[in-house]
Amino acid sequence: MHTVEVVVSLLLVVIIVVSLLSNVVVLICFLYNAEIRKQVPGLFILNLTFCNLLLTVSNMPLTLGGLIYNGHPGGHGFCQIVGFLDTFLTTNSMLSMAALSIDRWVAVVFPLSYHSRIRHRDAVIALGYTWIHSLSFSVVASCLSWVGYHQLYASCTLCNTRASGMRTQFVIYTLVLHSVTFLLSLVVLCVTYLKVLKVARFHCKRIDVITMQTLVLLVDIHPSVRQRCLEEQKRRRQRATRKISTFIGTFVVCFTPYVITRVMELLELFPISPHWGVVCKCLAYSKAACDPFVYSLLRHQYRKTFHDIMNRLLRRRSLTTRRLENGRAWKREKDDRTREEEMKEKAEEKEETGETERKGNMTTKSNTKELSGTTKGTGVRK
Repeated sequence: MHTVEVVVSLLLVVIIVVSLLSNVVVLICFLYNAEIRKQVPGLFILNLTFCNLLLTVSNMPLTLGGLIYNGHPGGHGFCQIVGFLDTFLTTNSMLSMAALSIDRWVAVVFPLSYHSRIRHRDAVIALGYTWIHSLSFSVVASCLSWVGYHQLYASCTLCNTRASGMRTQFVIYTLVLHSVTFLLSLVVLCVTYLKVLKVARFHCKRIDVITMQTLVLLVDIHPSVRQRCLEEQKRRRQRATRKISTFIGTFVVCFTPYVITRVMELLELFPISPHWGVVCKCLAYSKAACDPFVYSLLRHQYRKTFHDIMNRLLRRRSLTTRRLENGRAWKREKDDRTREEEMKEKAEEKEETGETERKGNMTTKSNTKELSGTTKGTGVRK
């Protein structure tokens, strides 16, 4: 294996482990907390977690096998199924992120009428559209046999070499797919989150004005308190910008290189390095590892739920360890009692044997005395 392939393989192993653990934690938190299940965004996060988990256990290990063995380890039929899942899951996850951005935009811009505008029925309809959208493109590609092992990406995905007889149709299909999934999701994310940032900055300015007026009125306030309030204002503005940049930035960094490489591959302007293709594929996979932290685990509700679960598990372990320790202590006490009883029995036996020996000695002494007395009496008579 080449050095780049070894590095990419190690990176892919890290992505698989992080994605699997983080998405499982999100799923456990969703099932554990009833409040999360009641919220409308929970449905979108559940759908996104499902796509990420399925992508982690189906596509990523086969890409790792393709890197190690320099070829697809499975058969043609298995590769068709994996390629179908690759198109379906990637498309579904992009549209789920767009749906989450719309939900947050409505929650921030229309906070008072949010529950009347976004209901569970609306979320189910949106998820139904994402599934139909994803299934339609995946089924078309599978029925036309445009799915196979692609050496450039070391994975089973859309393959232009299998569409040699229908190259024009394949180009149109690929461009339409990326336009109505990646490009549409990117536009929705940018528009909604930038409006959310605008509203957040407006509220920050209002809070800053009230804070400054309060500081002006409080003449006797200590300078350190005034400085702390100003620093809190700055942190508040930076926090909103950082969150929006994370939502949009992770999407762009992870998916843009892969989509641009696919388009450049269709145009055939210049040859693409296979190492670059694998790196782009790993970047697209890394979104499955980033999503649990970006959308769930960094939020207070999920963190609190995760801490509750860990505390309960640790408490159960402590209870089991206490029971084991109590059982061991009880066993030690029982053994000590049995030893004491055995020692007492031995001491009693020794005492009994000592008494019998003393009685025997006394009887022998009395017998000797009697014999000596009788011998003396016989001597006197004589």
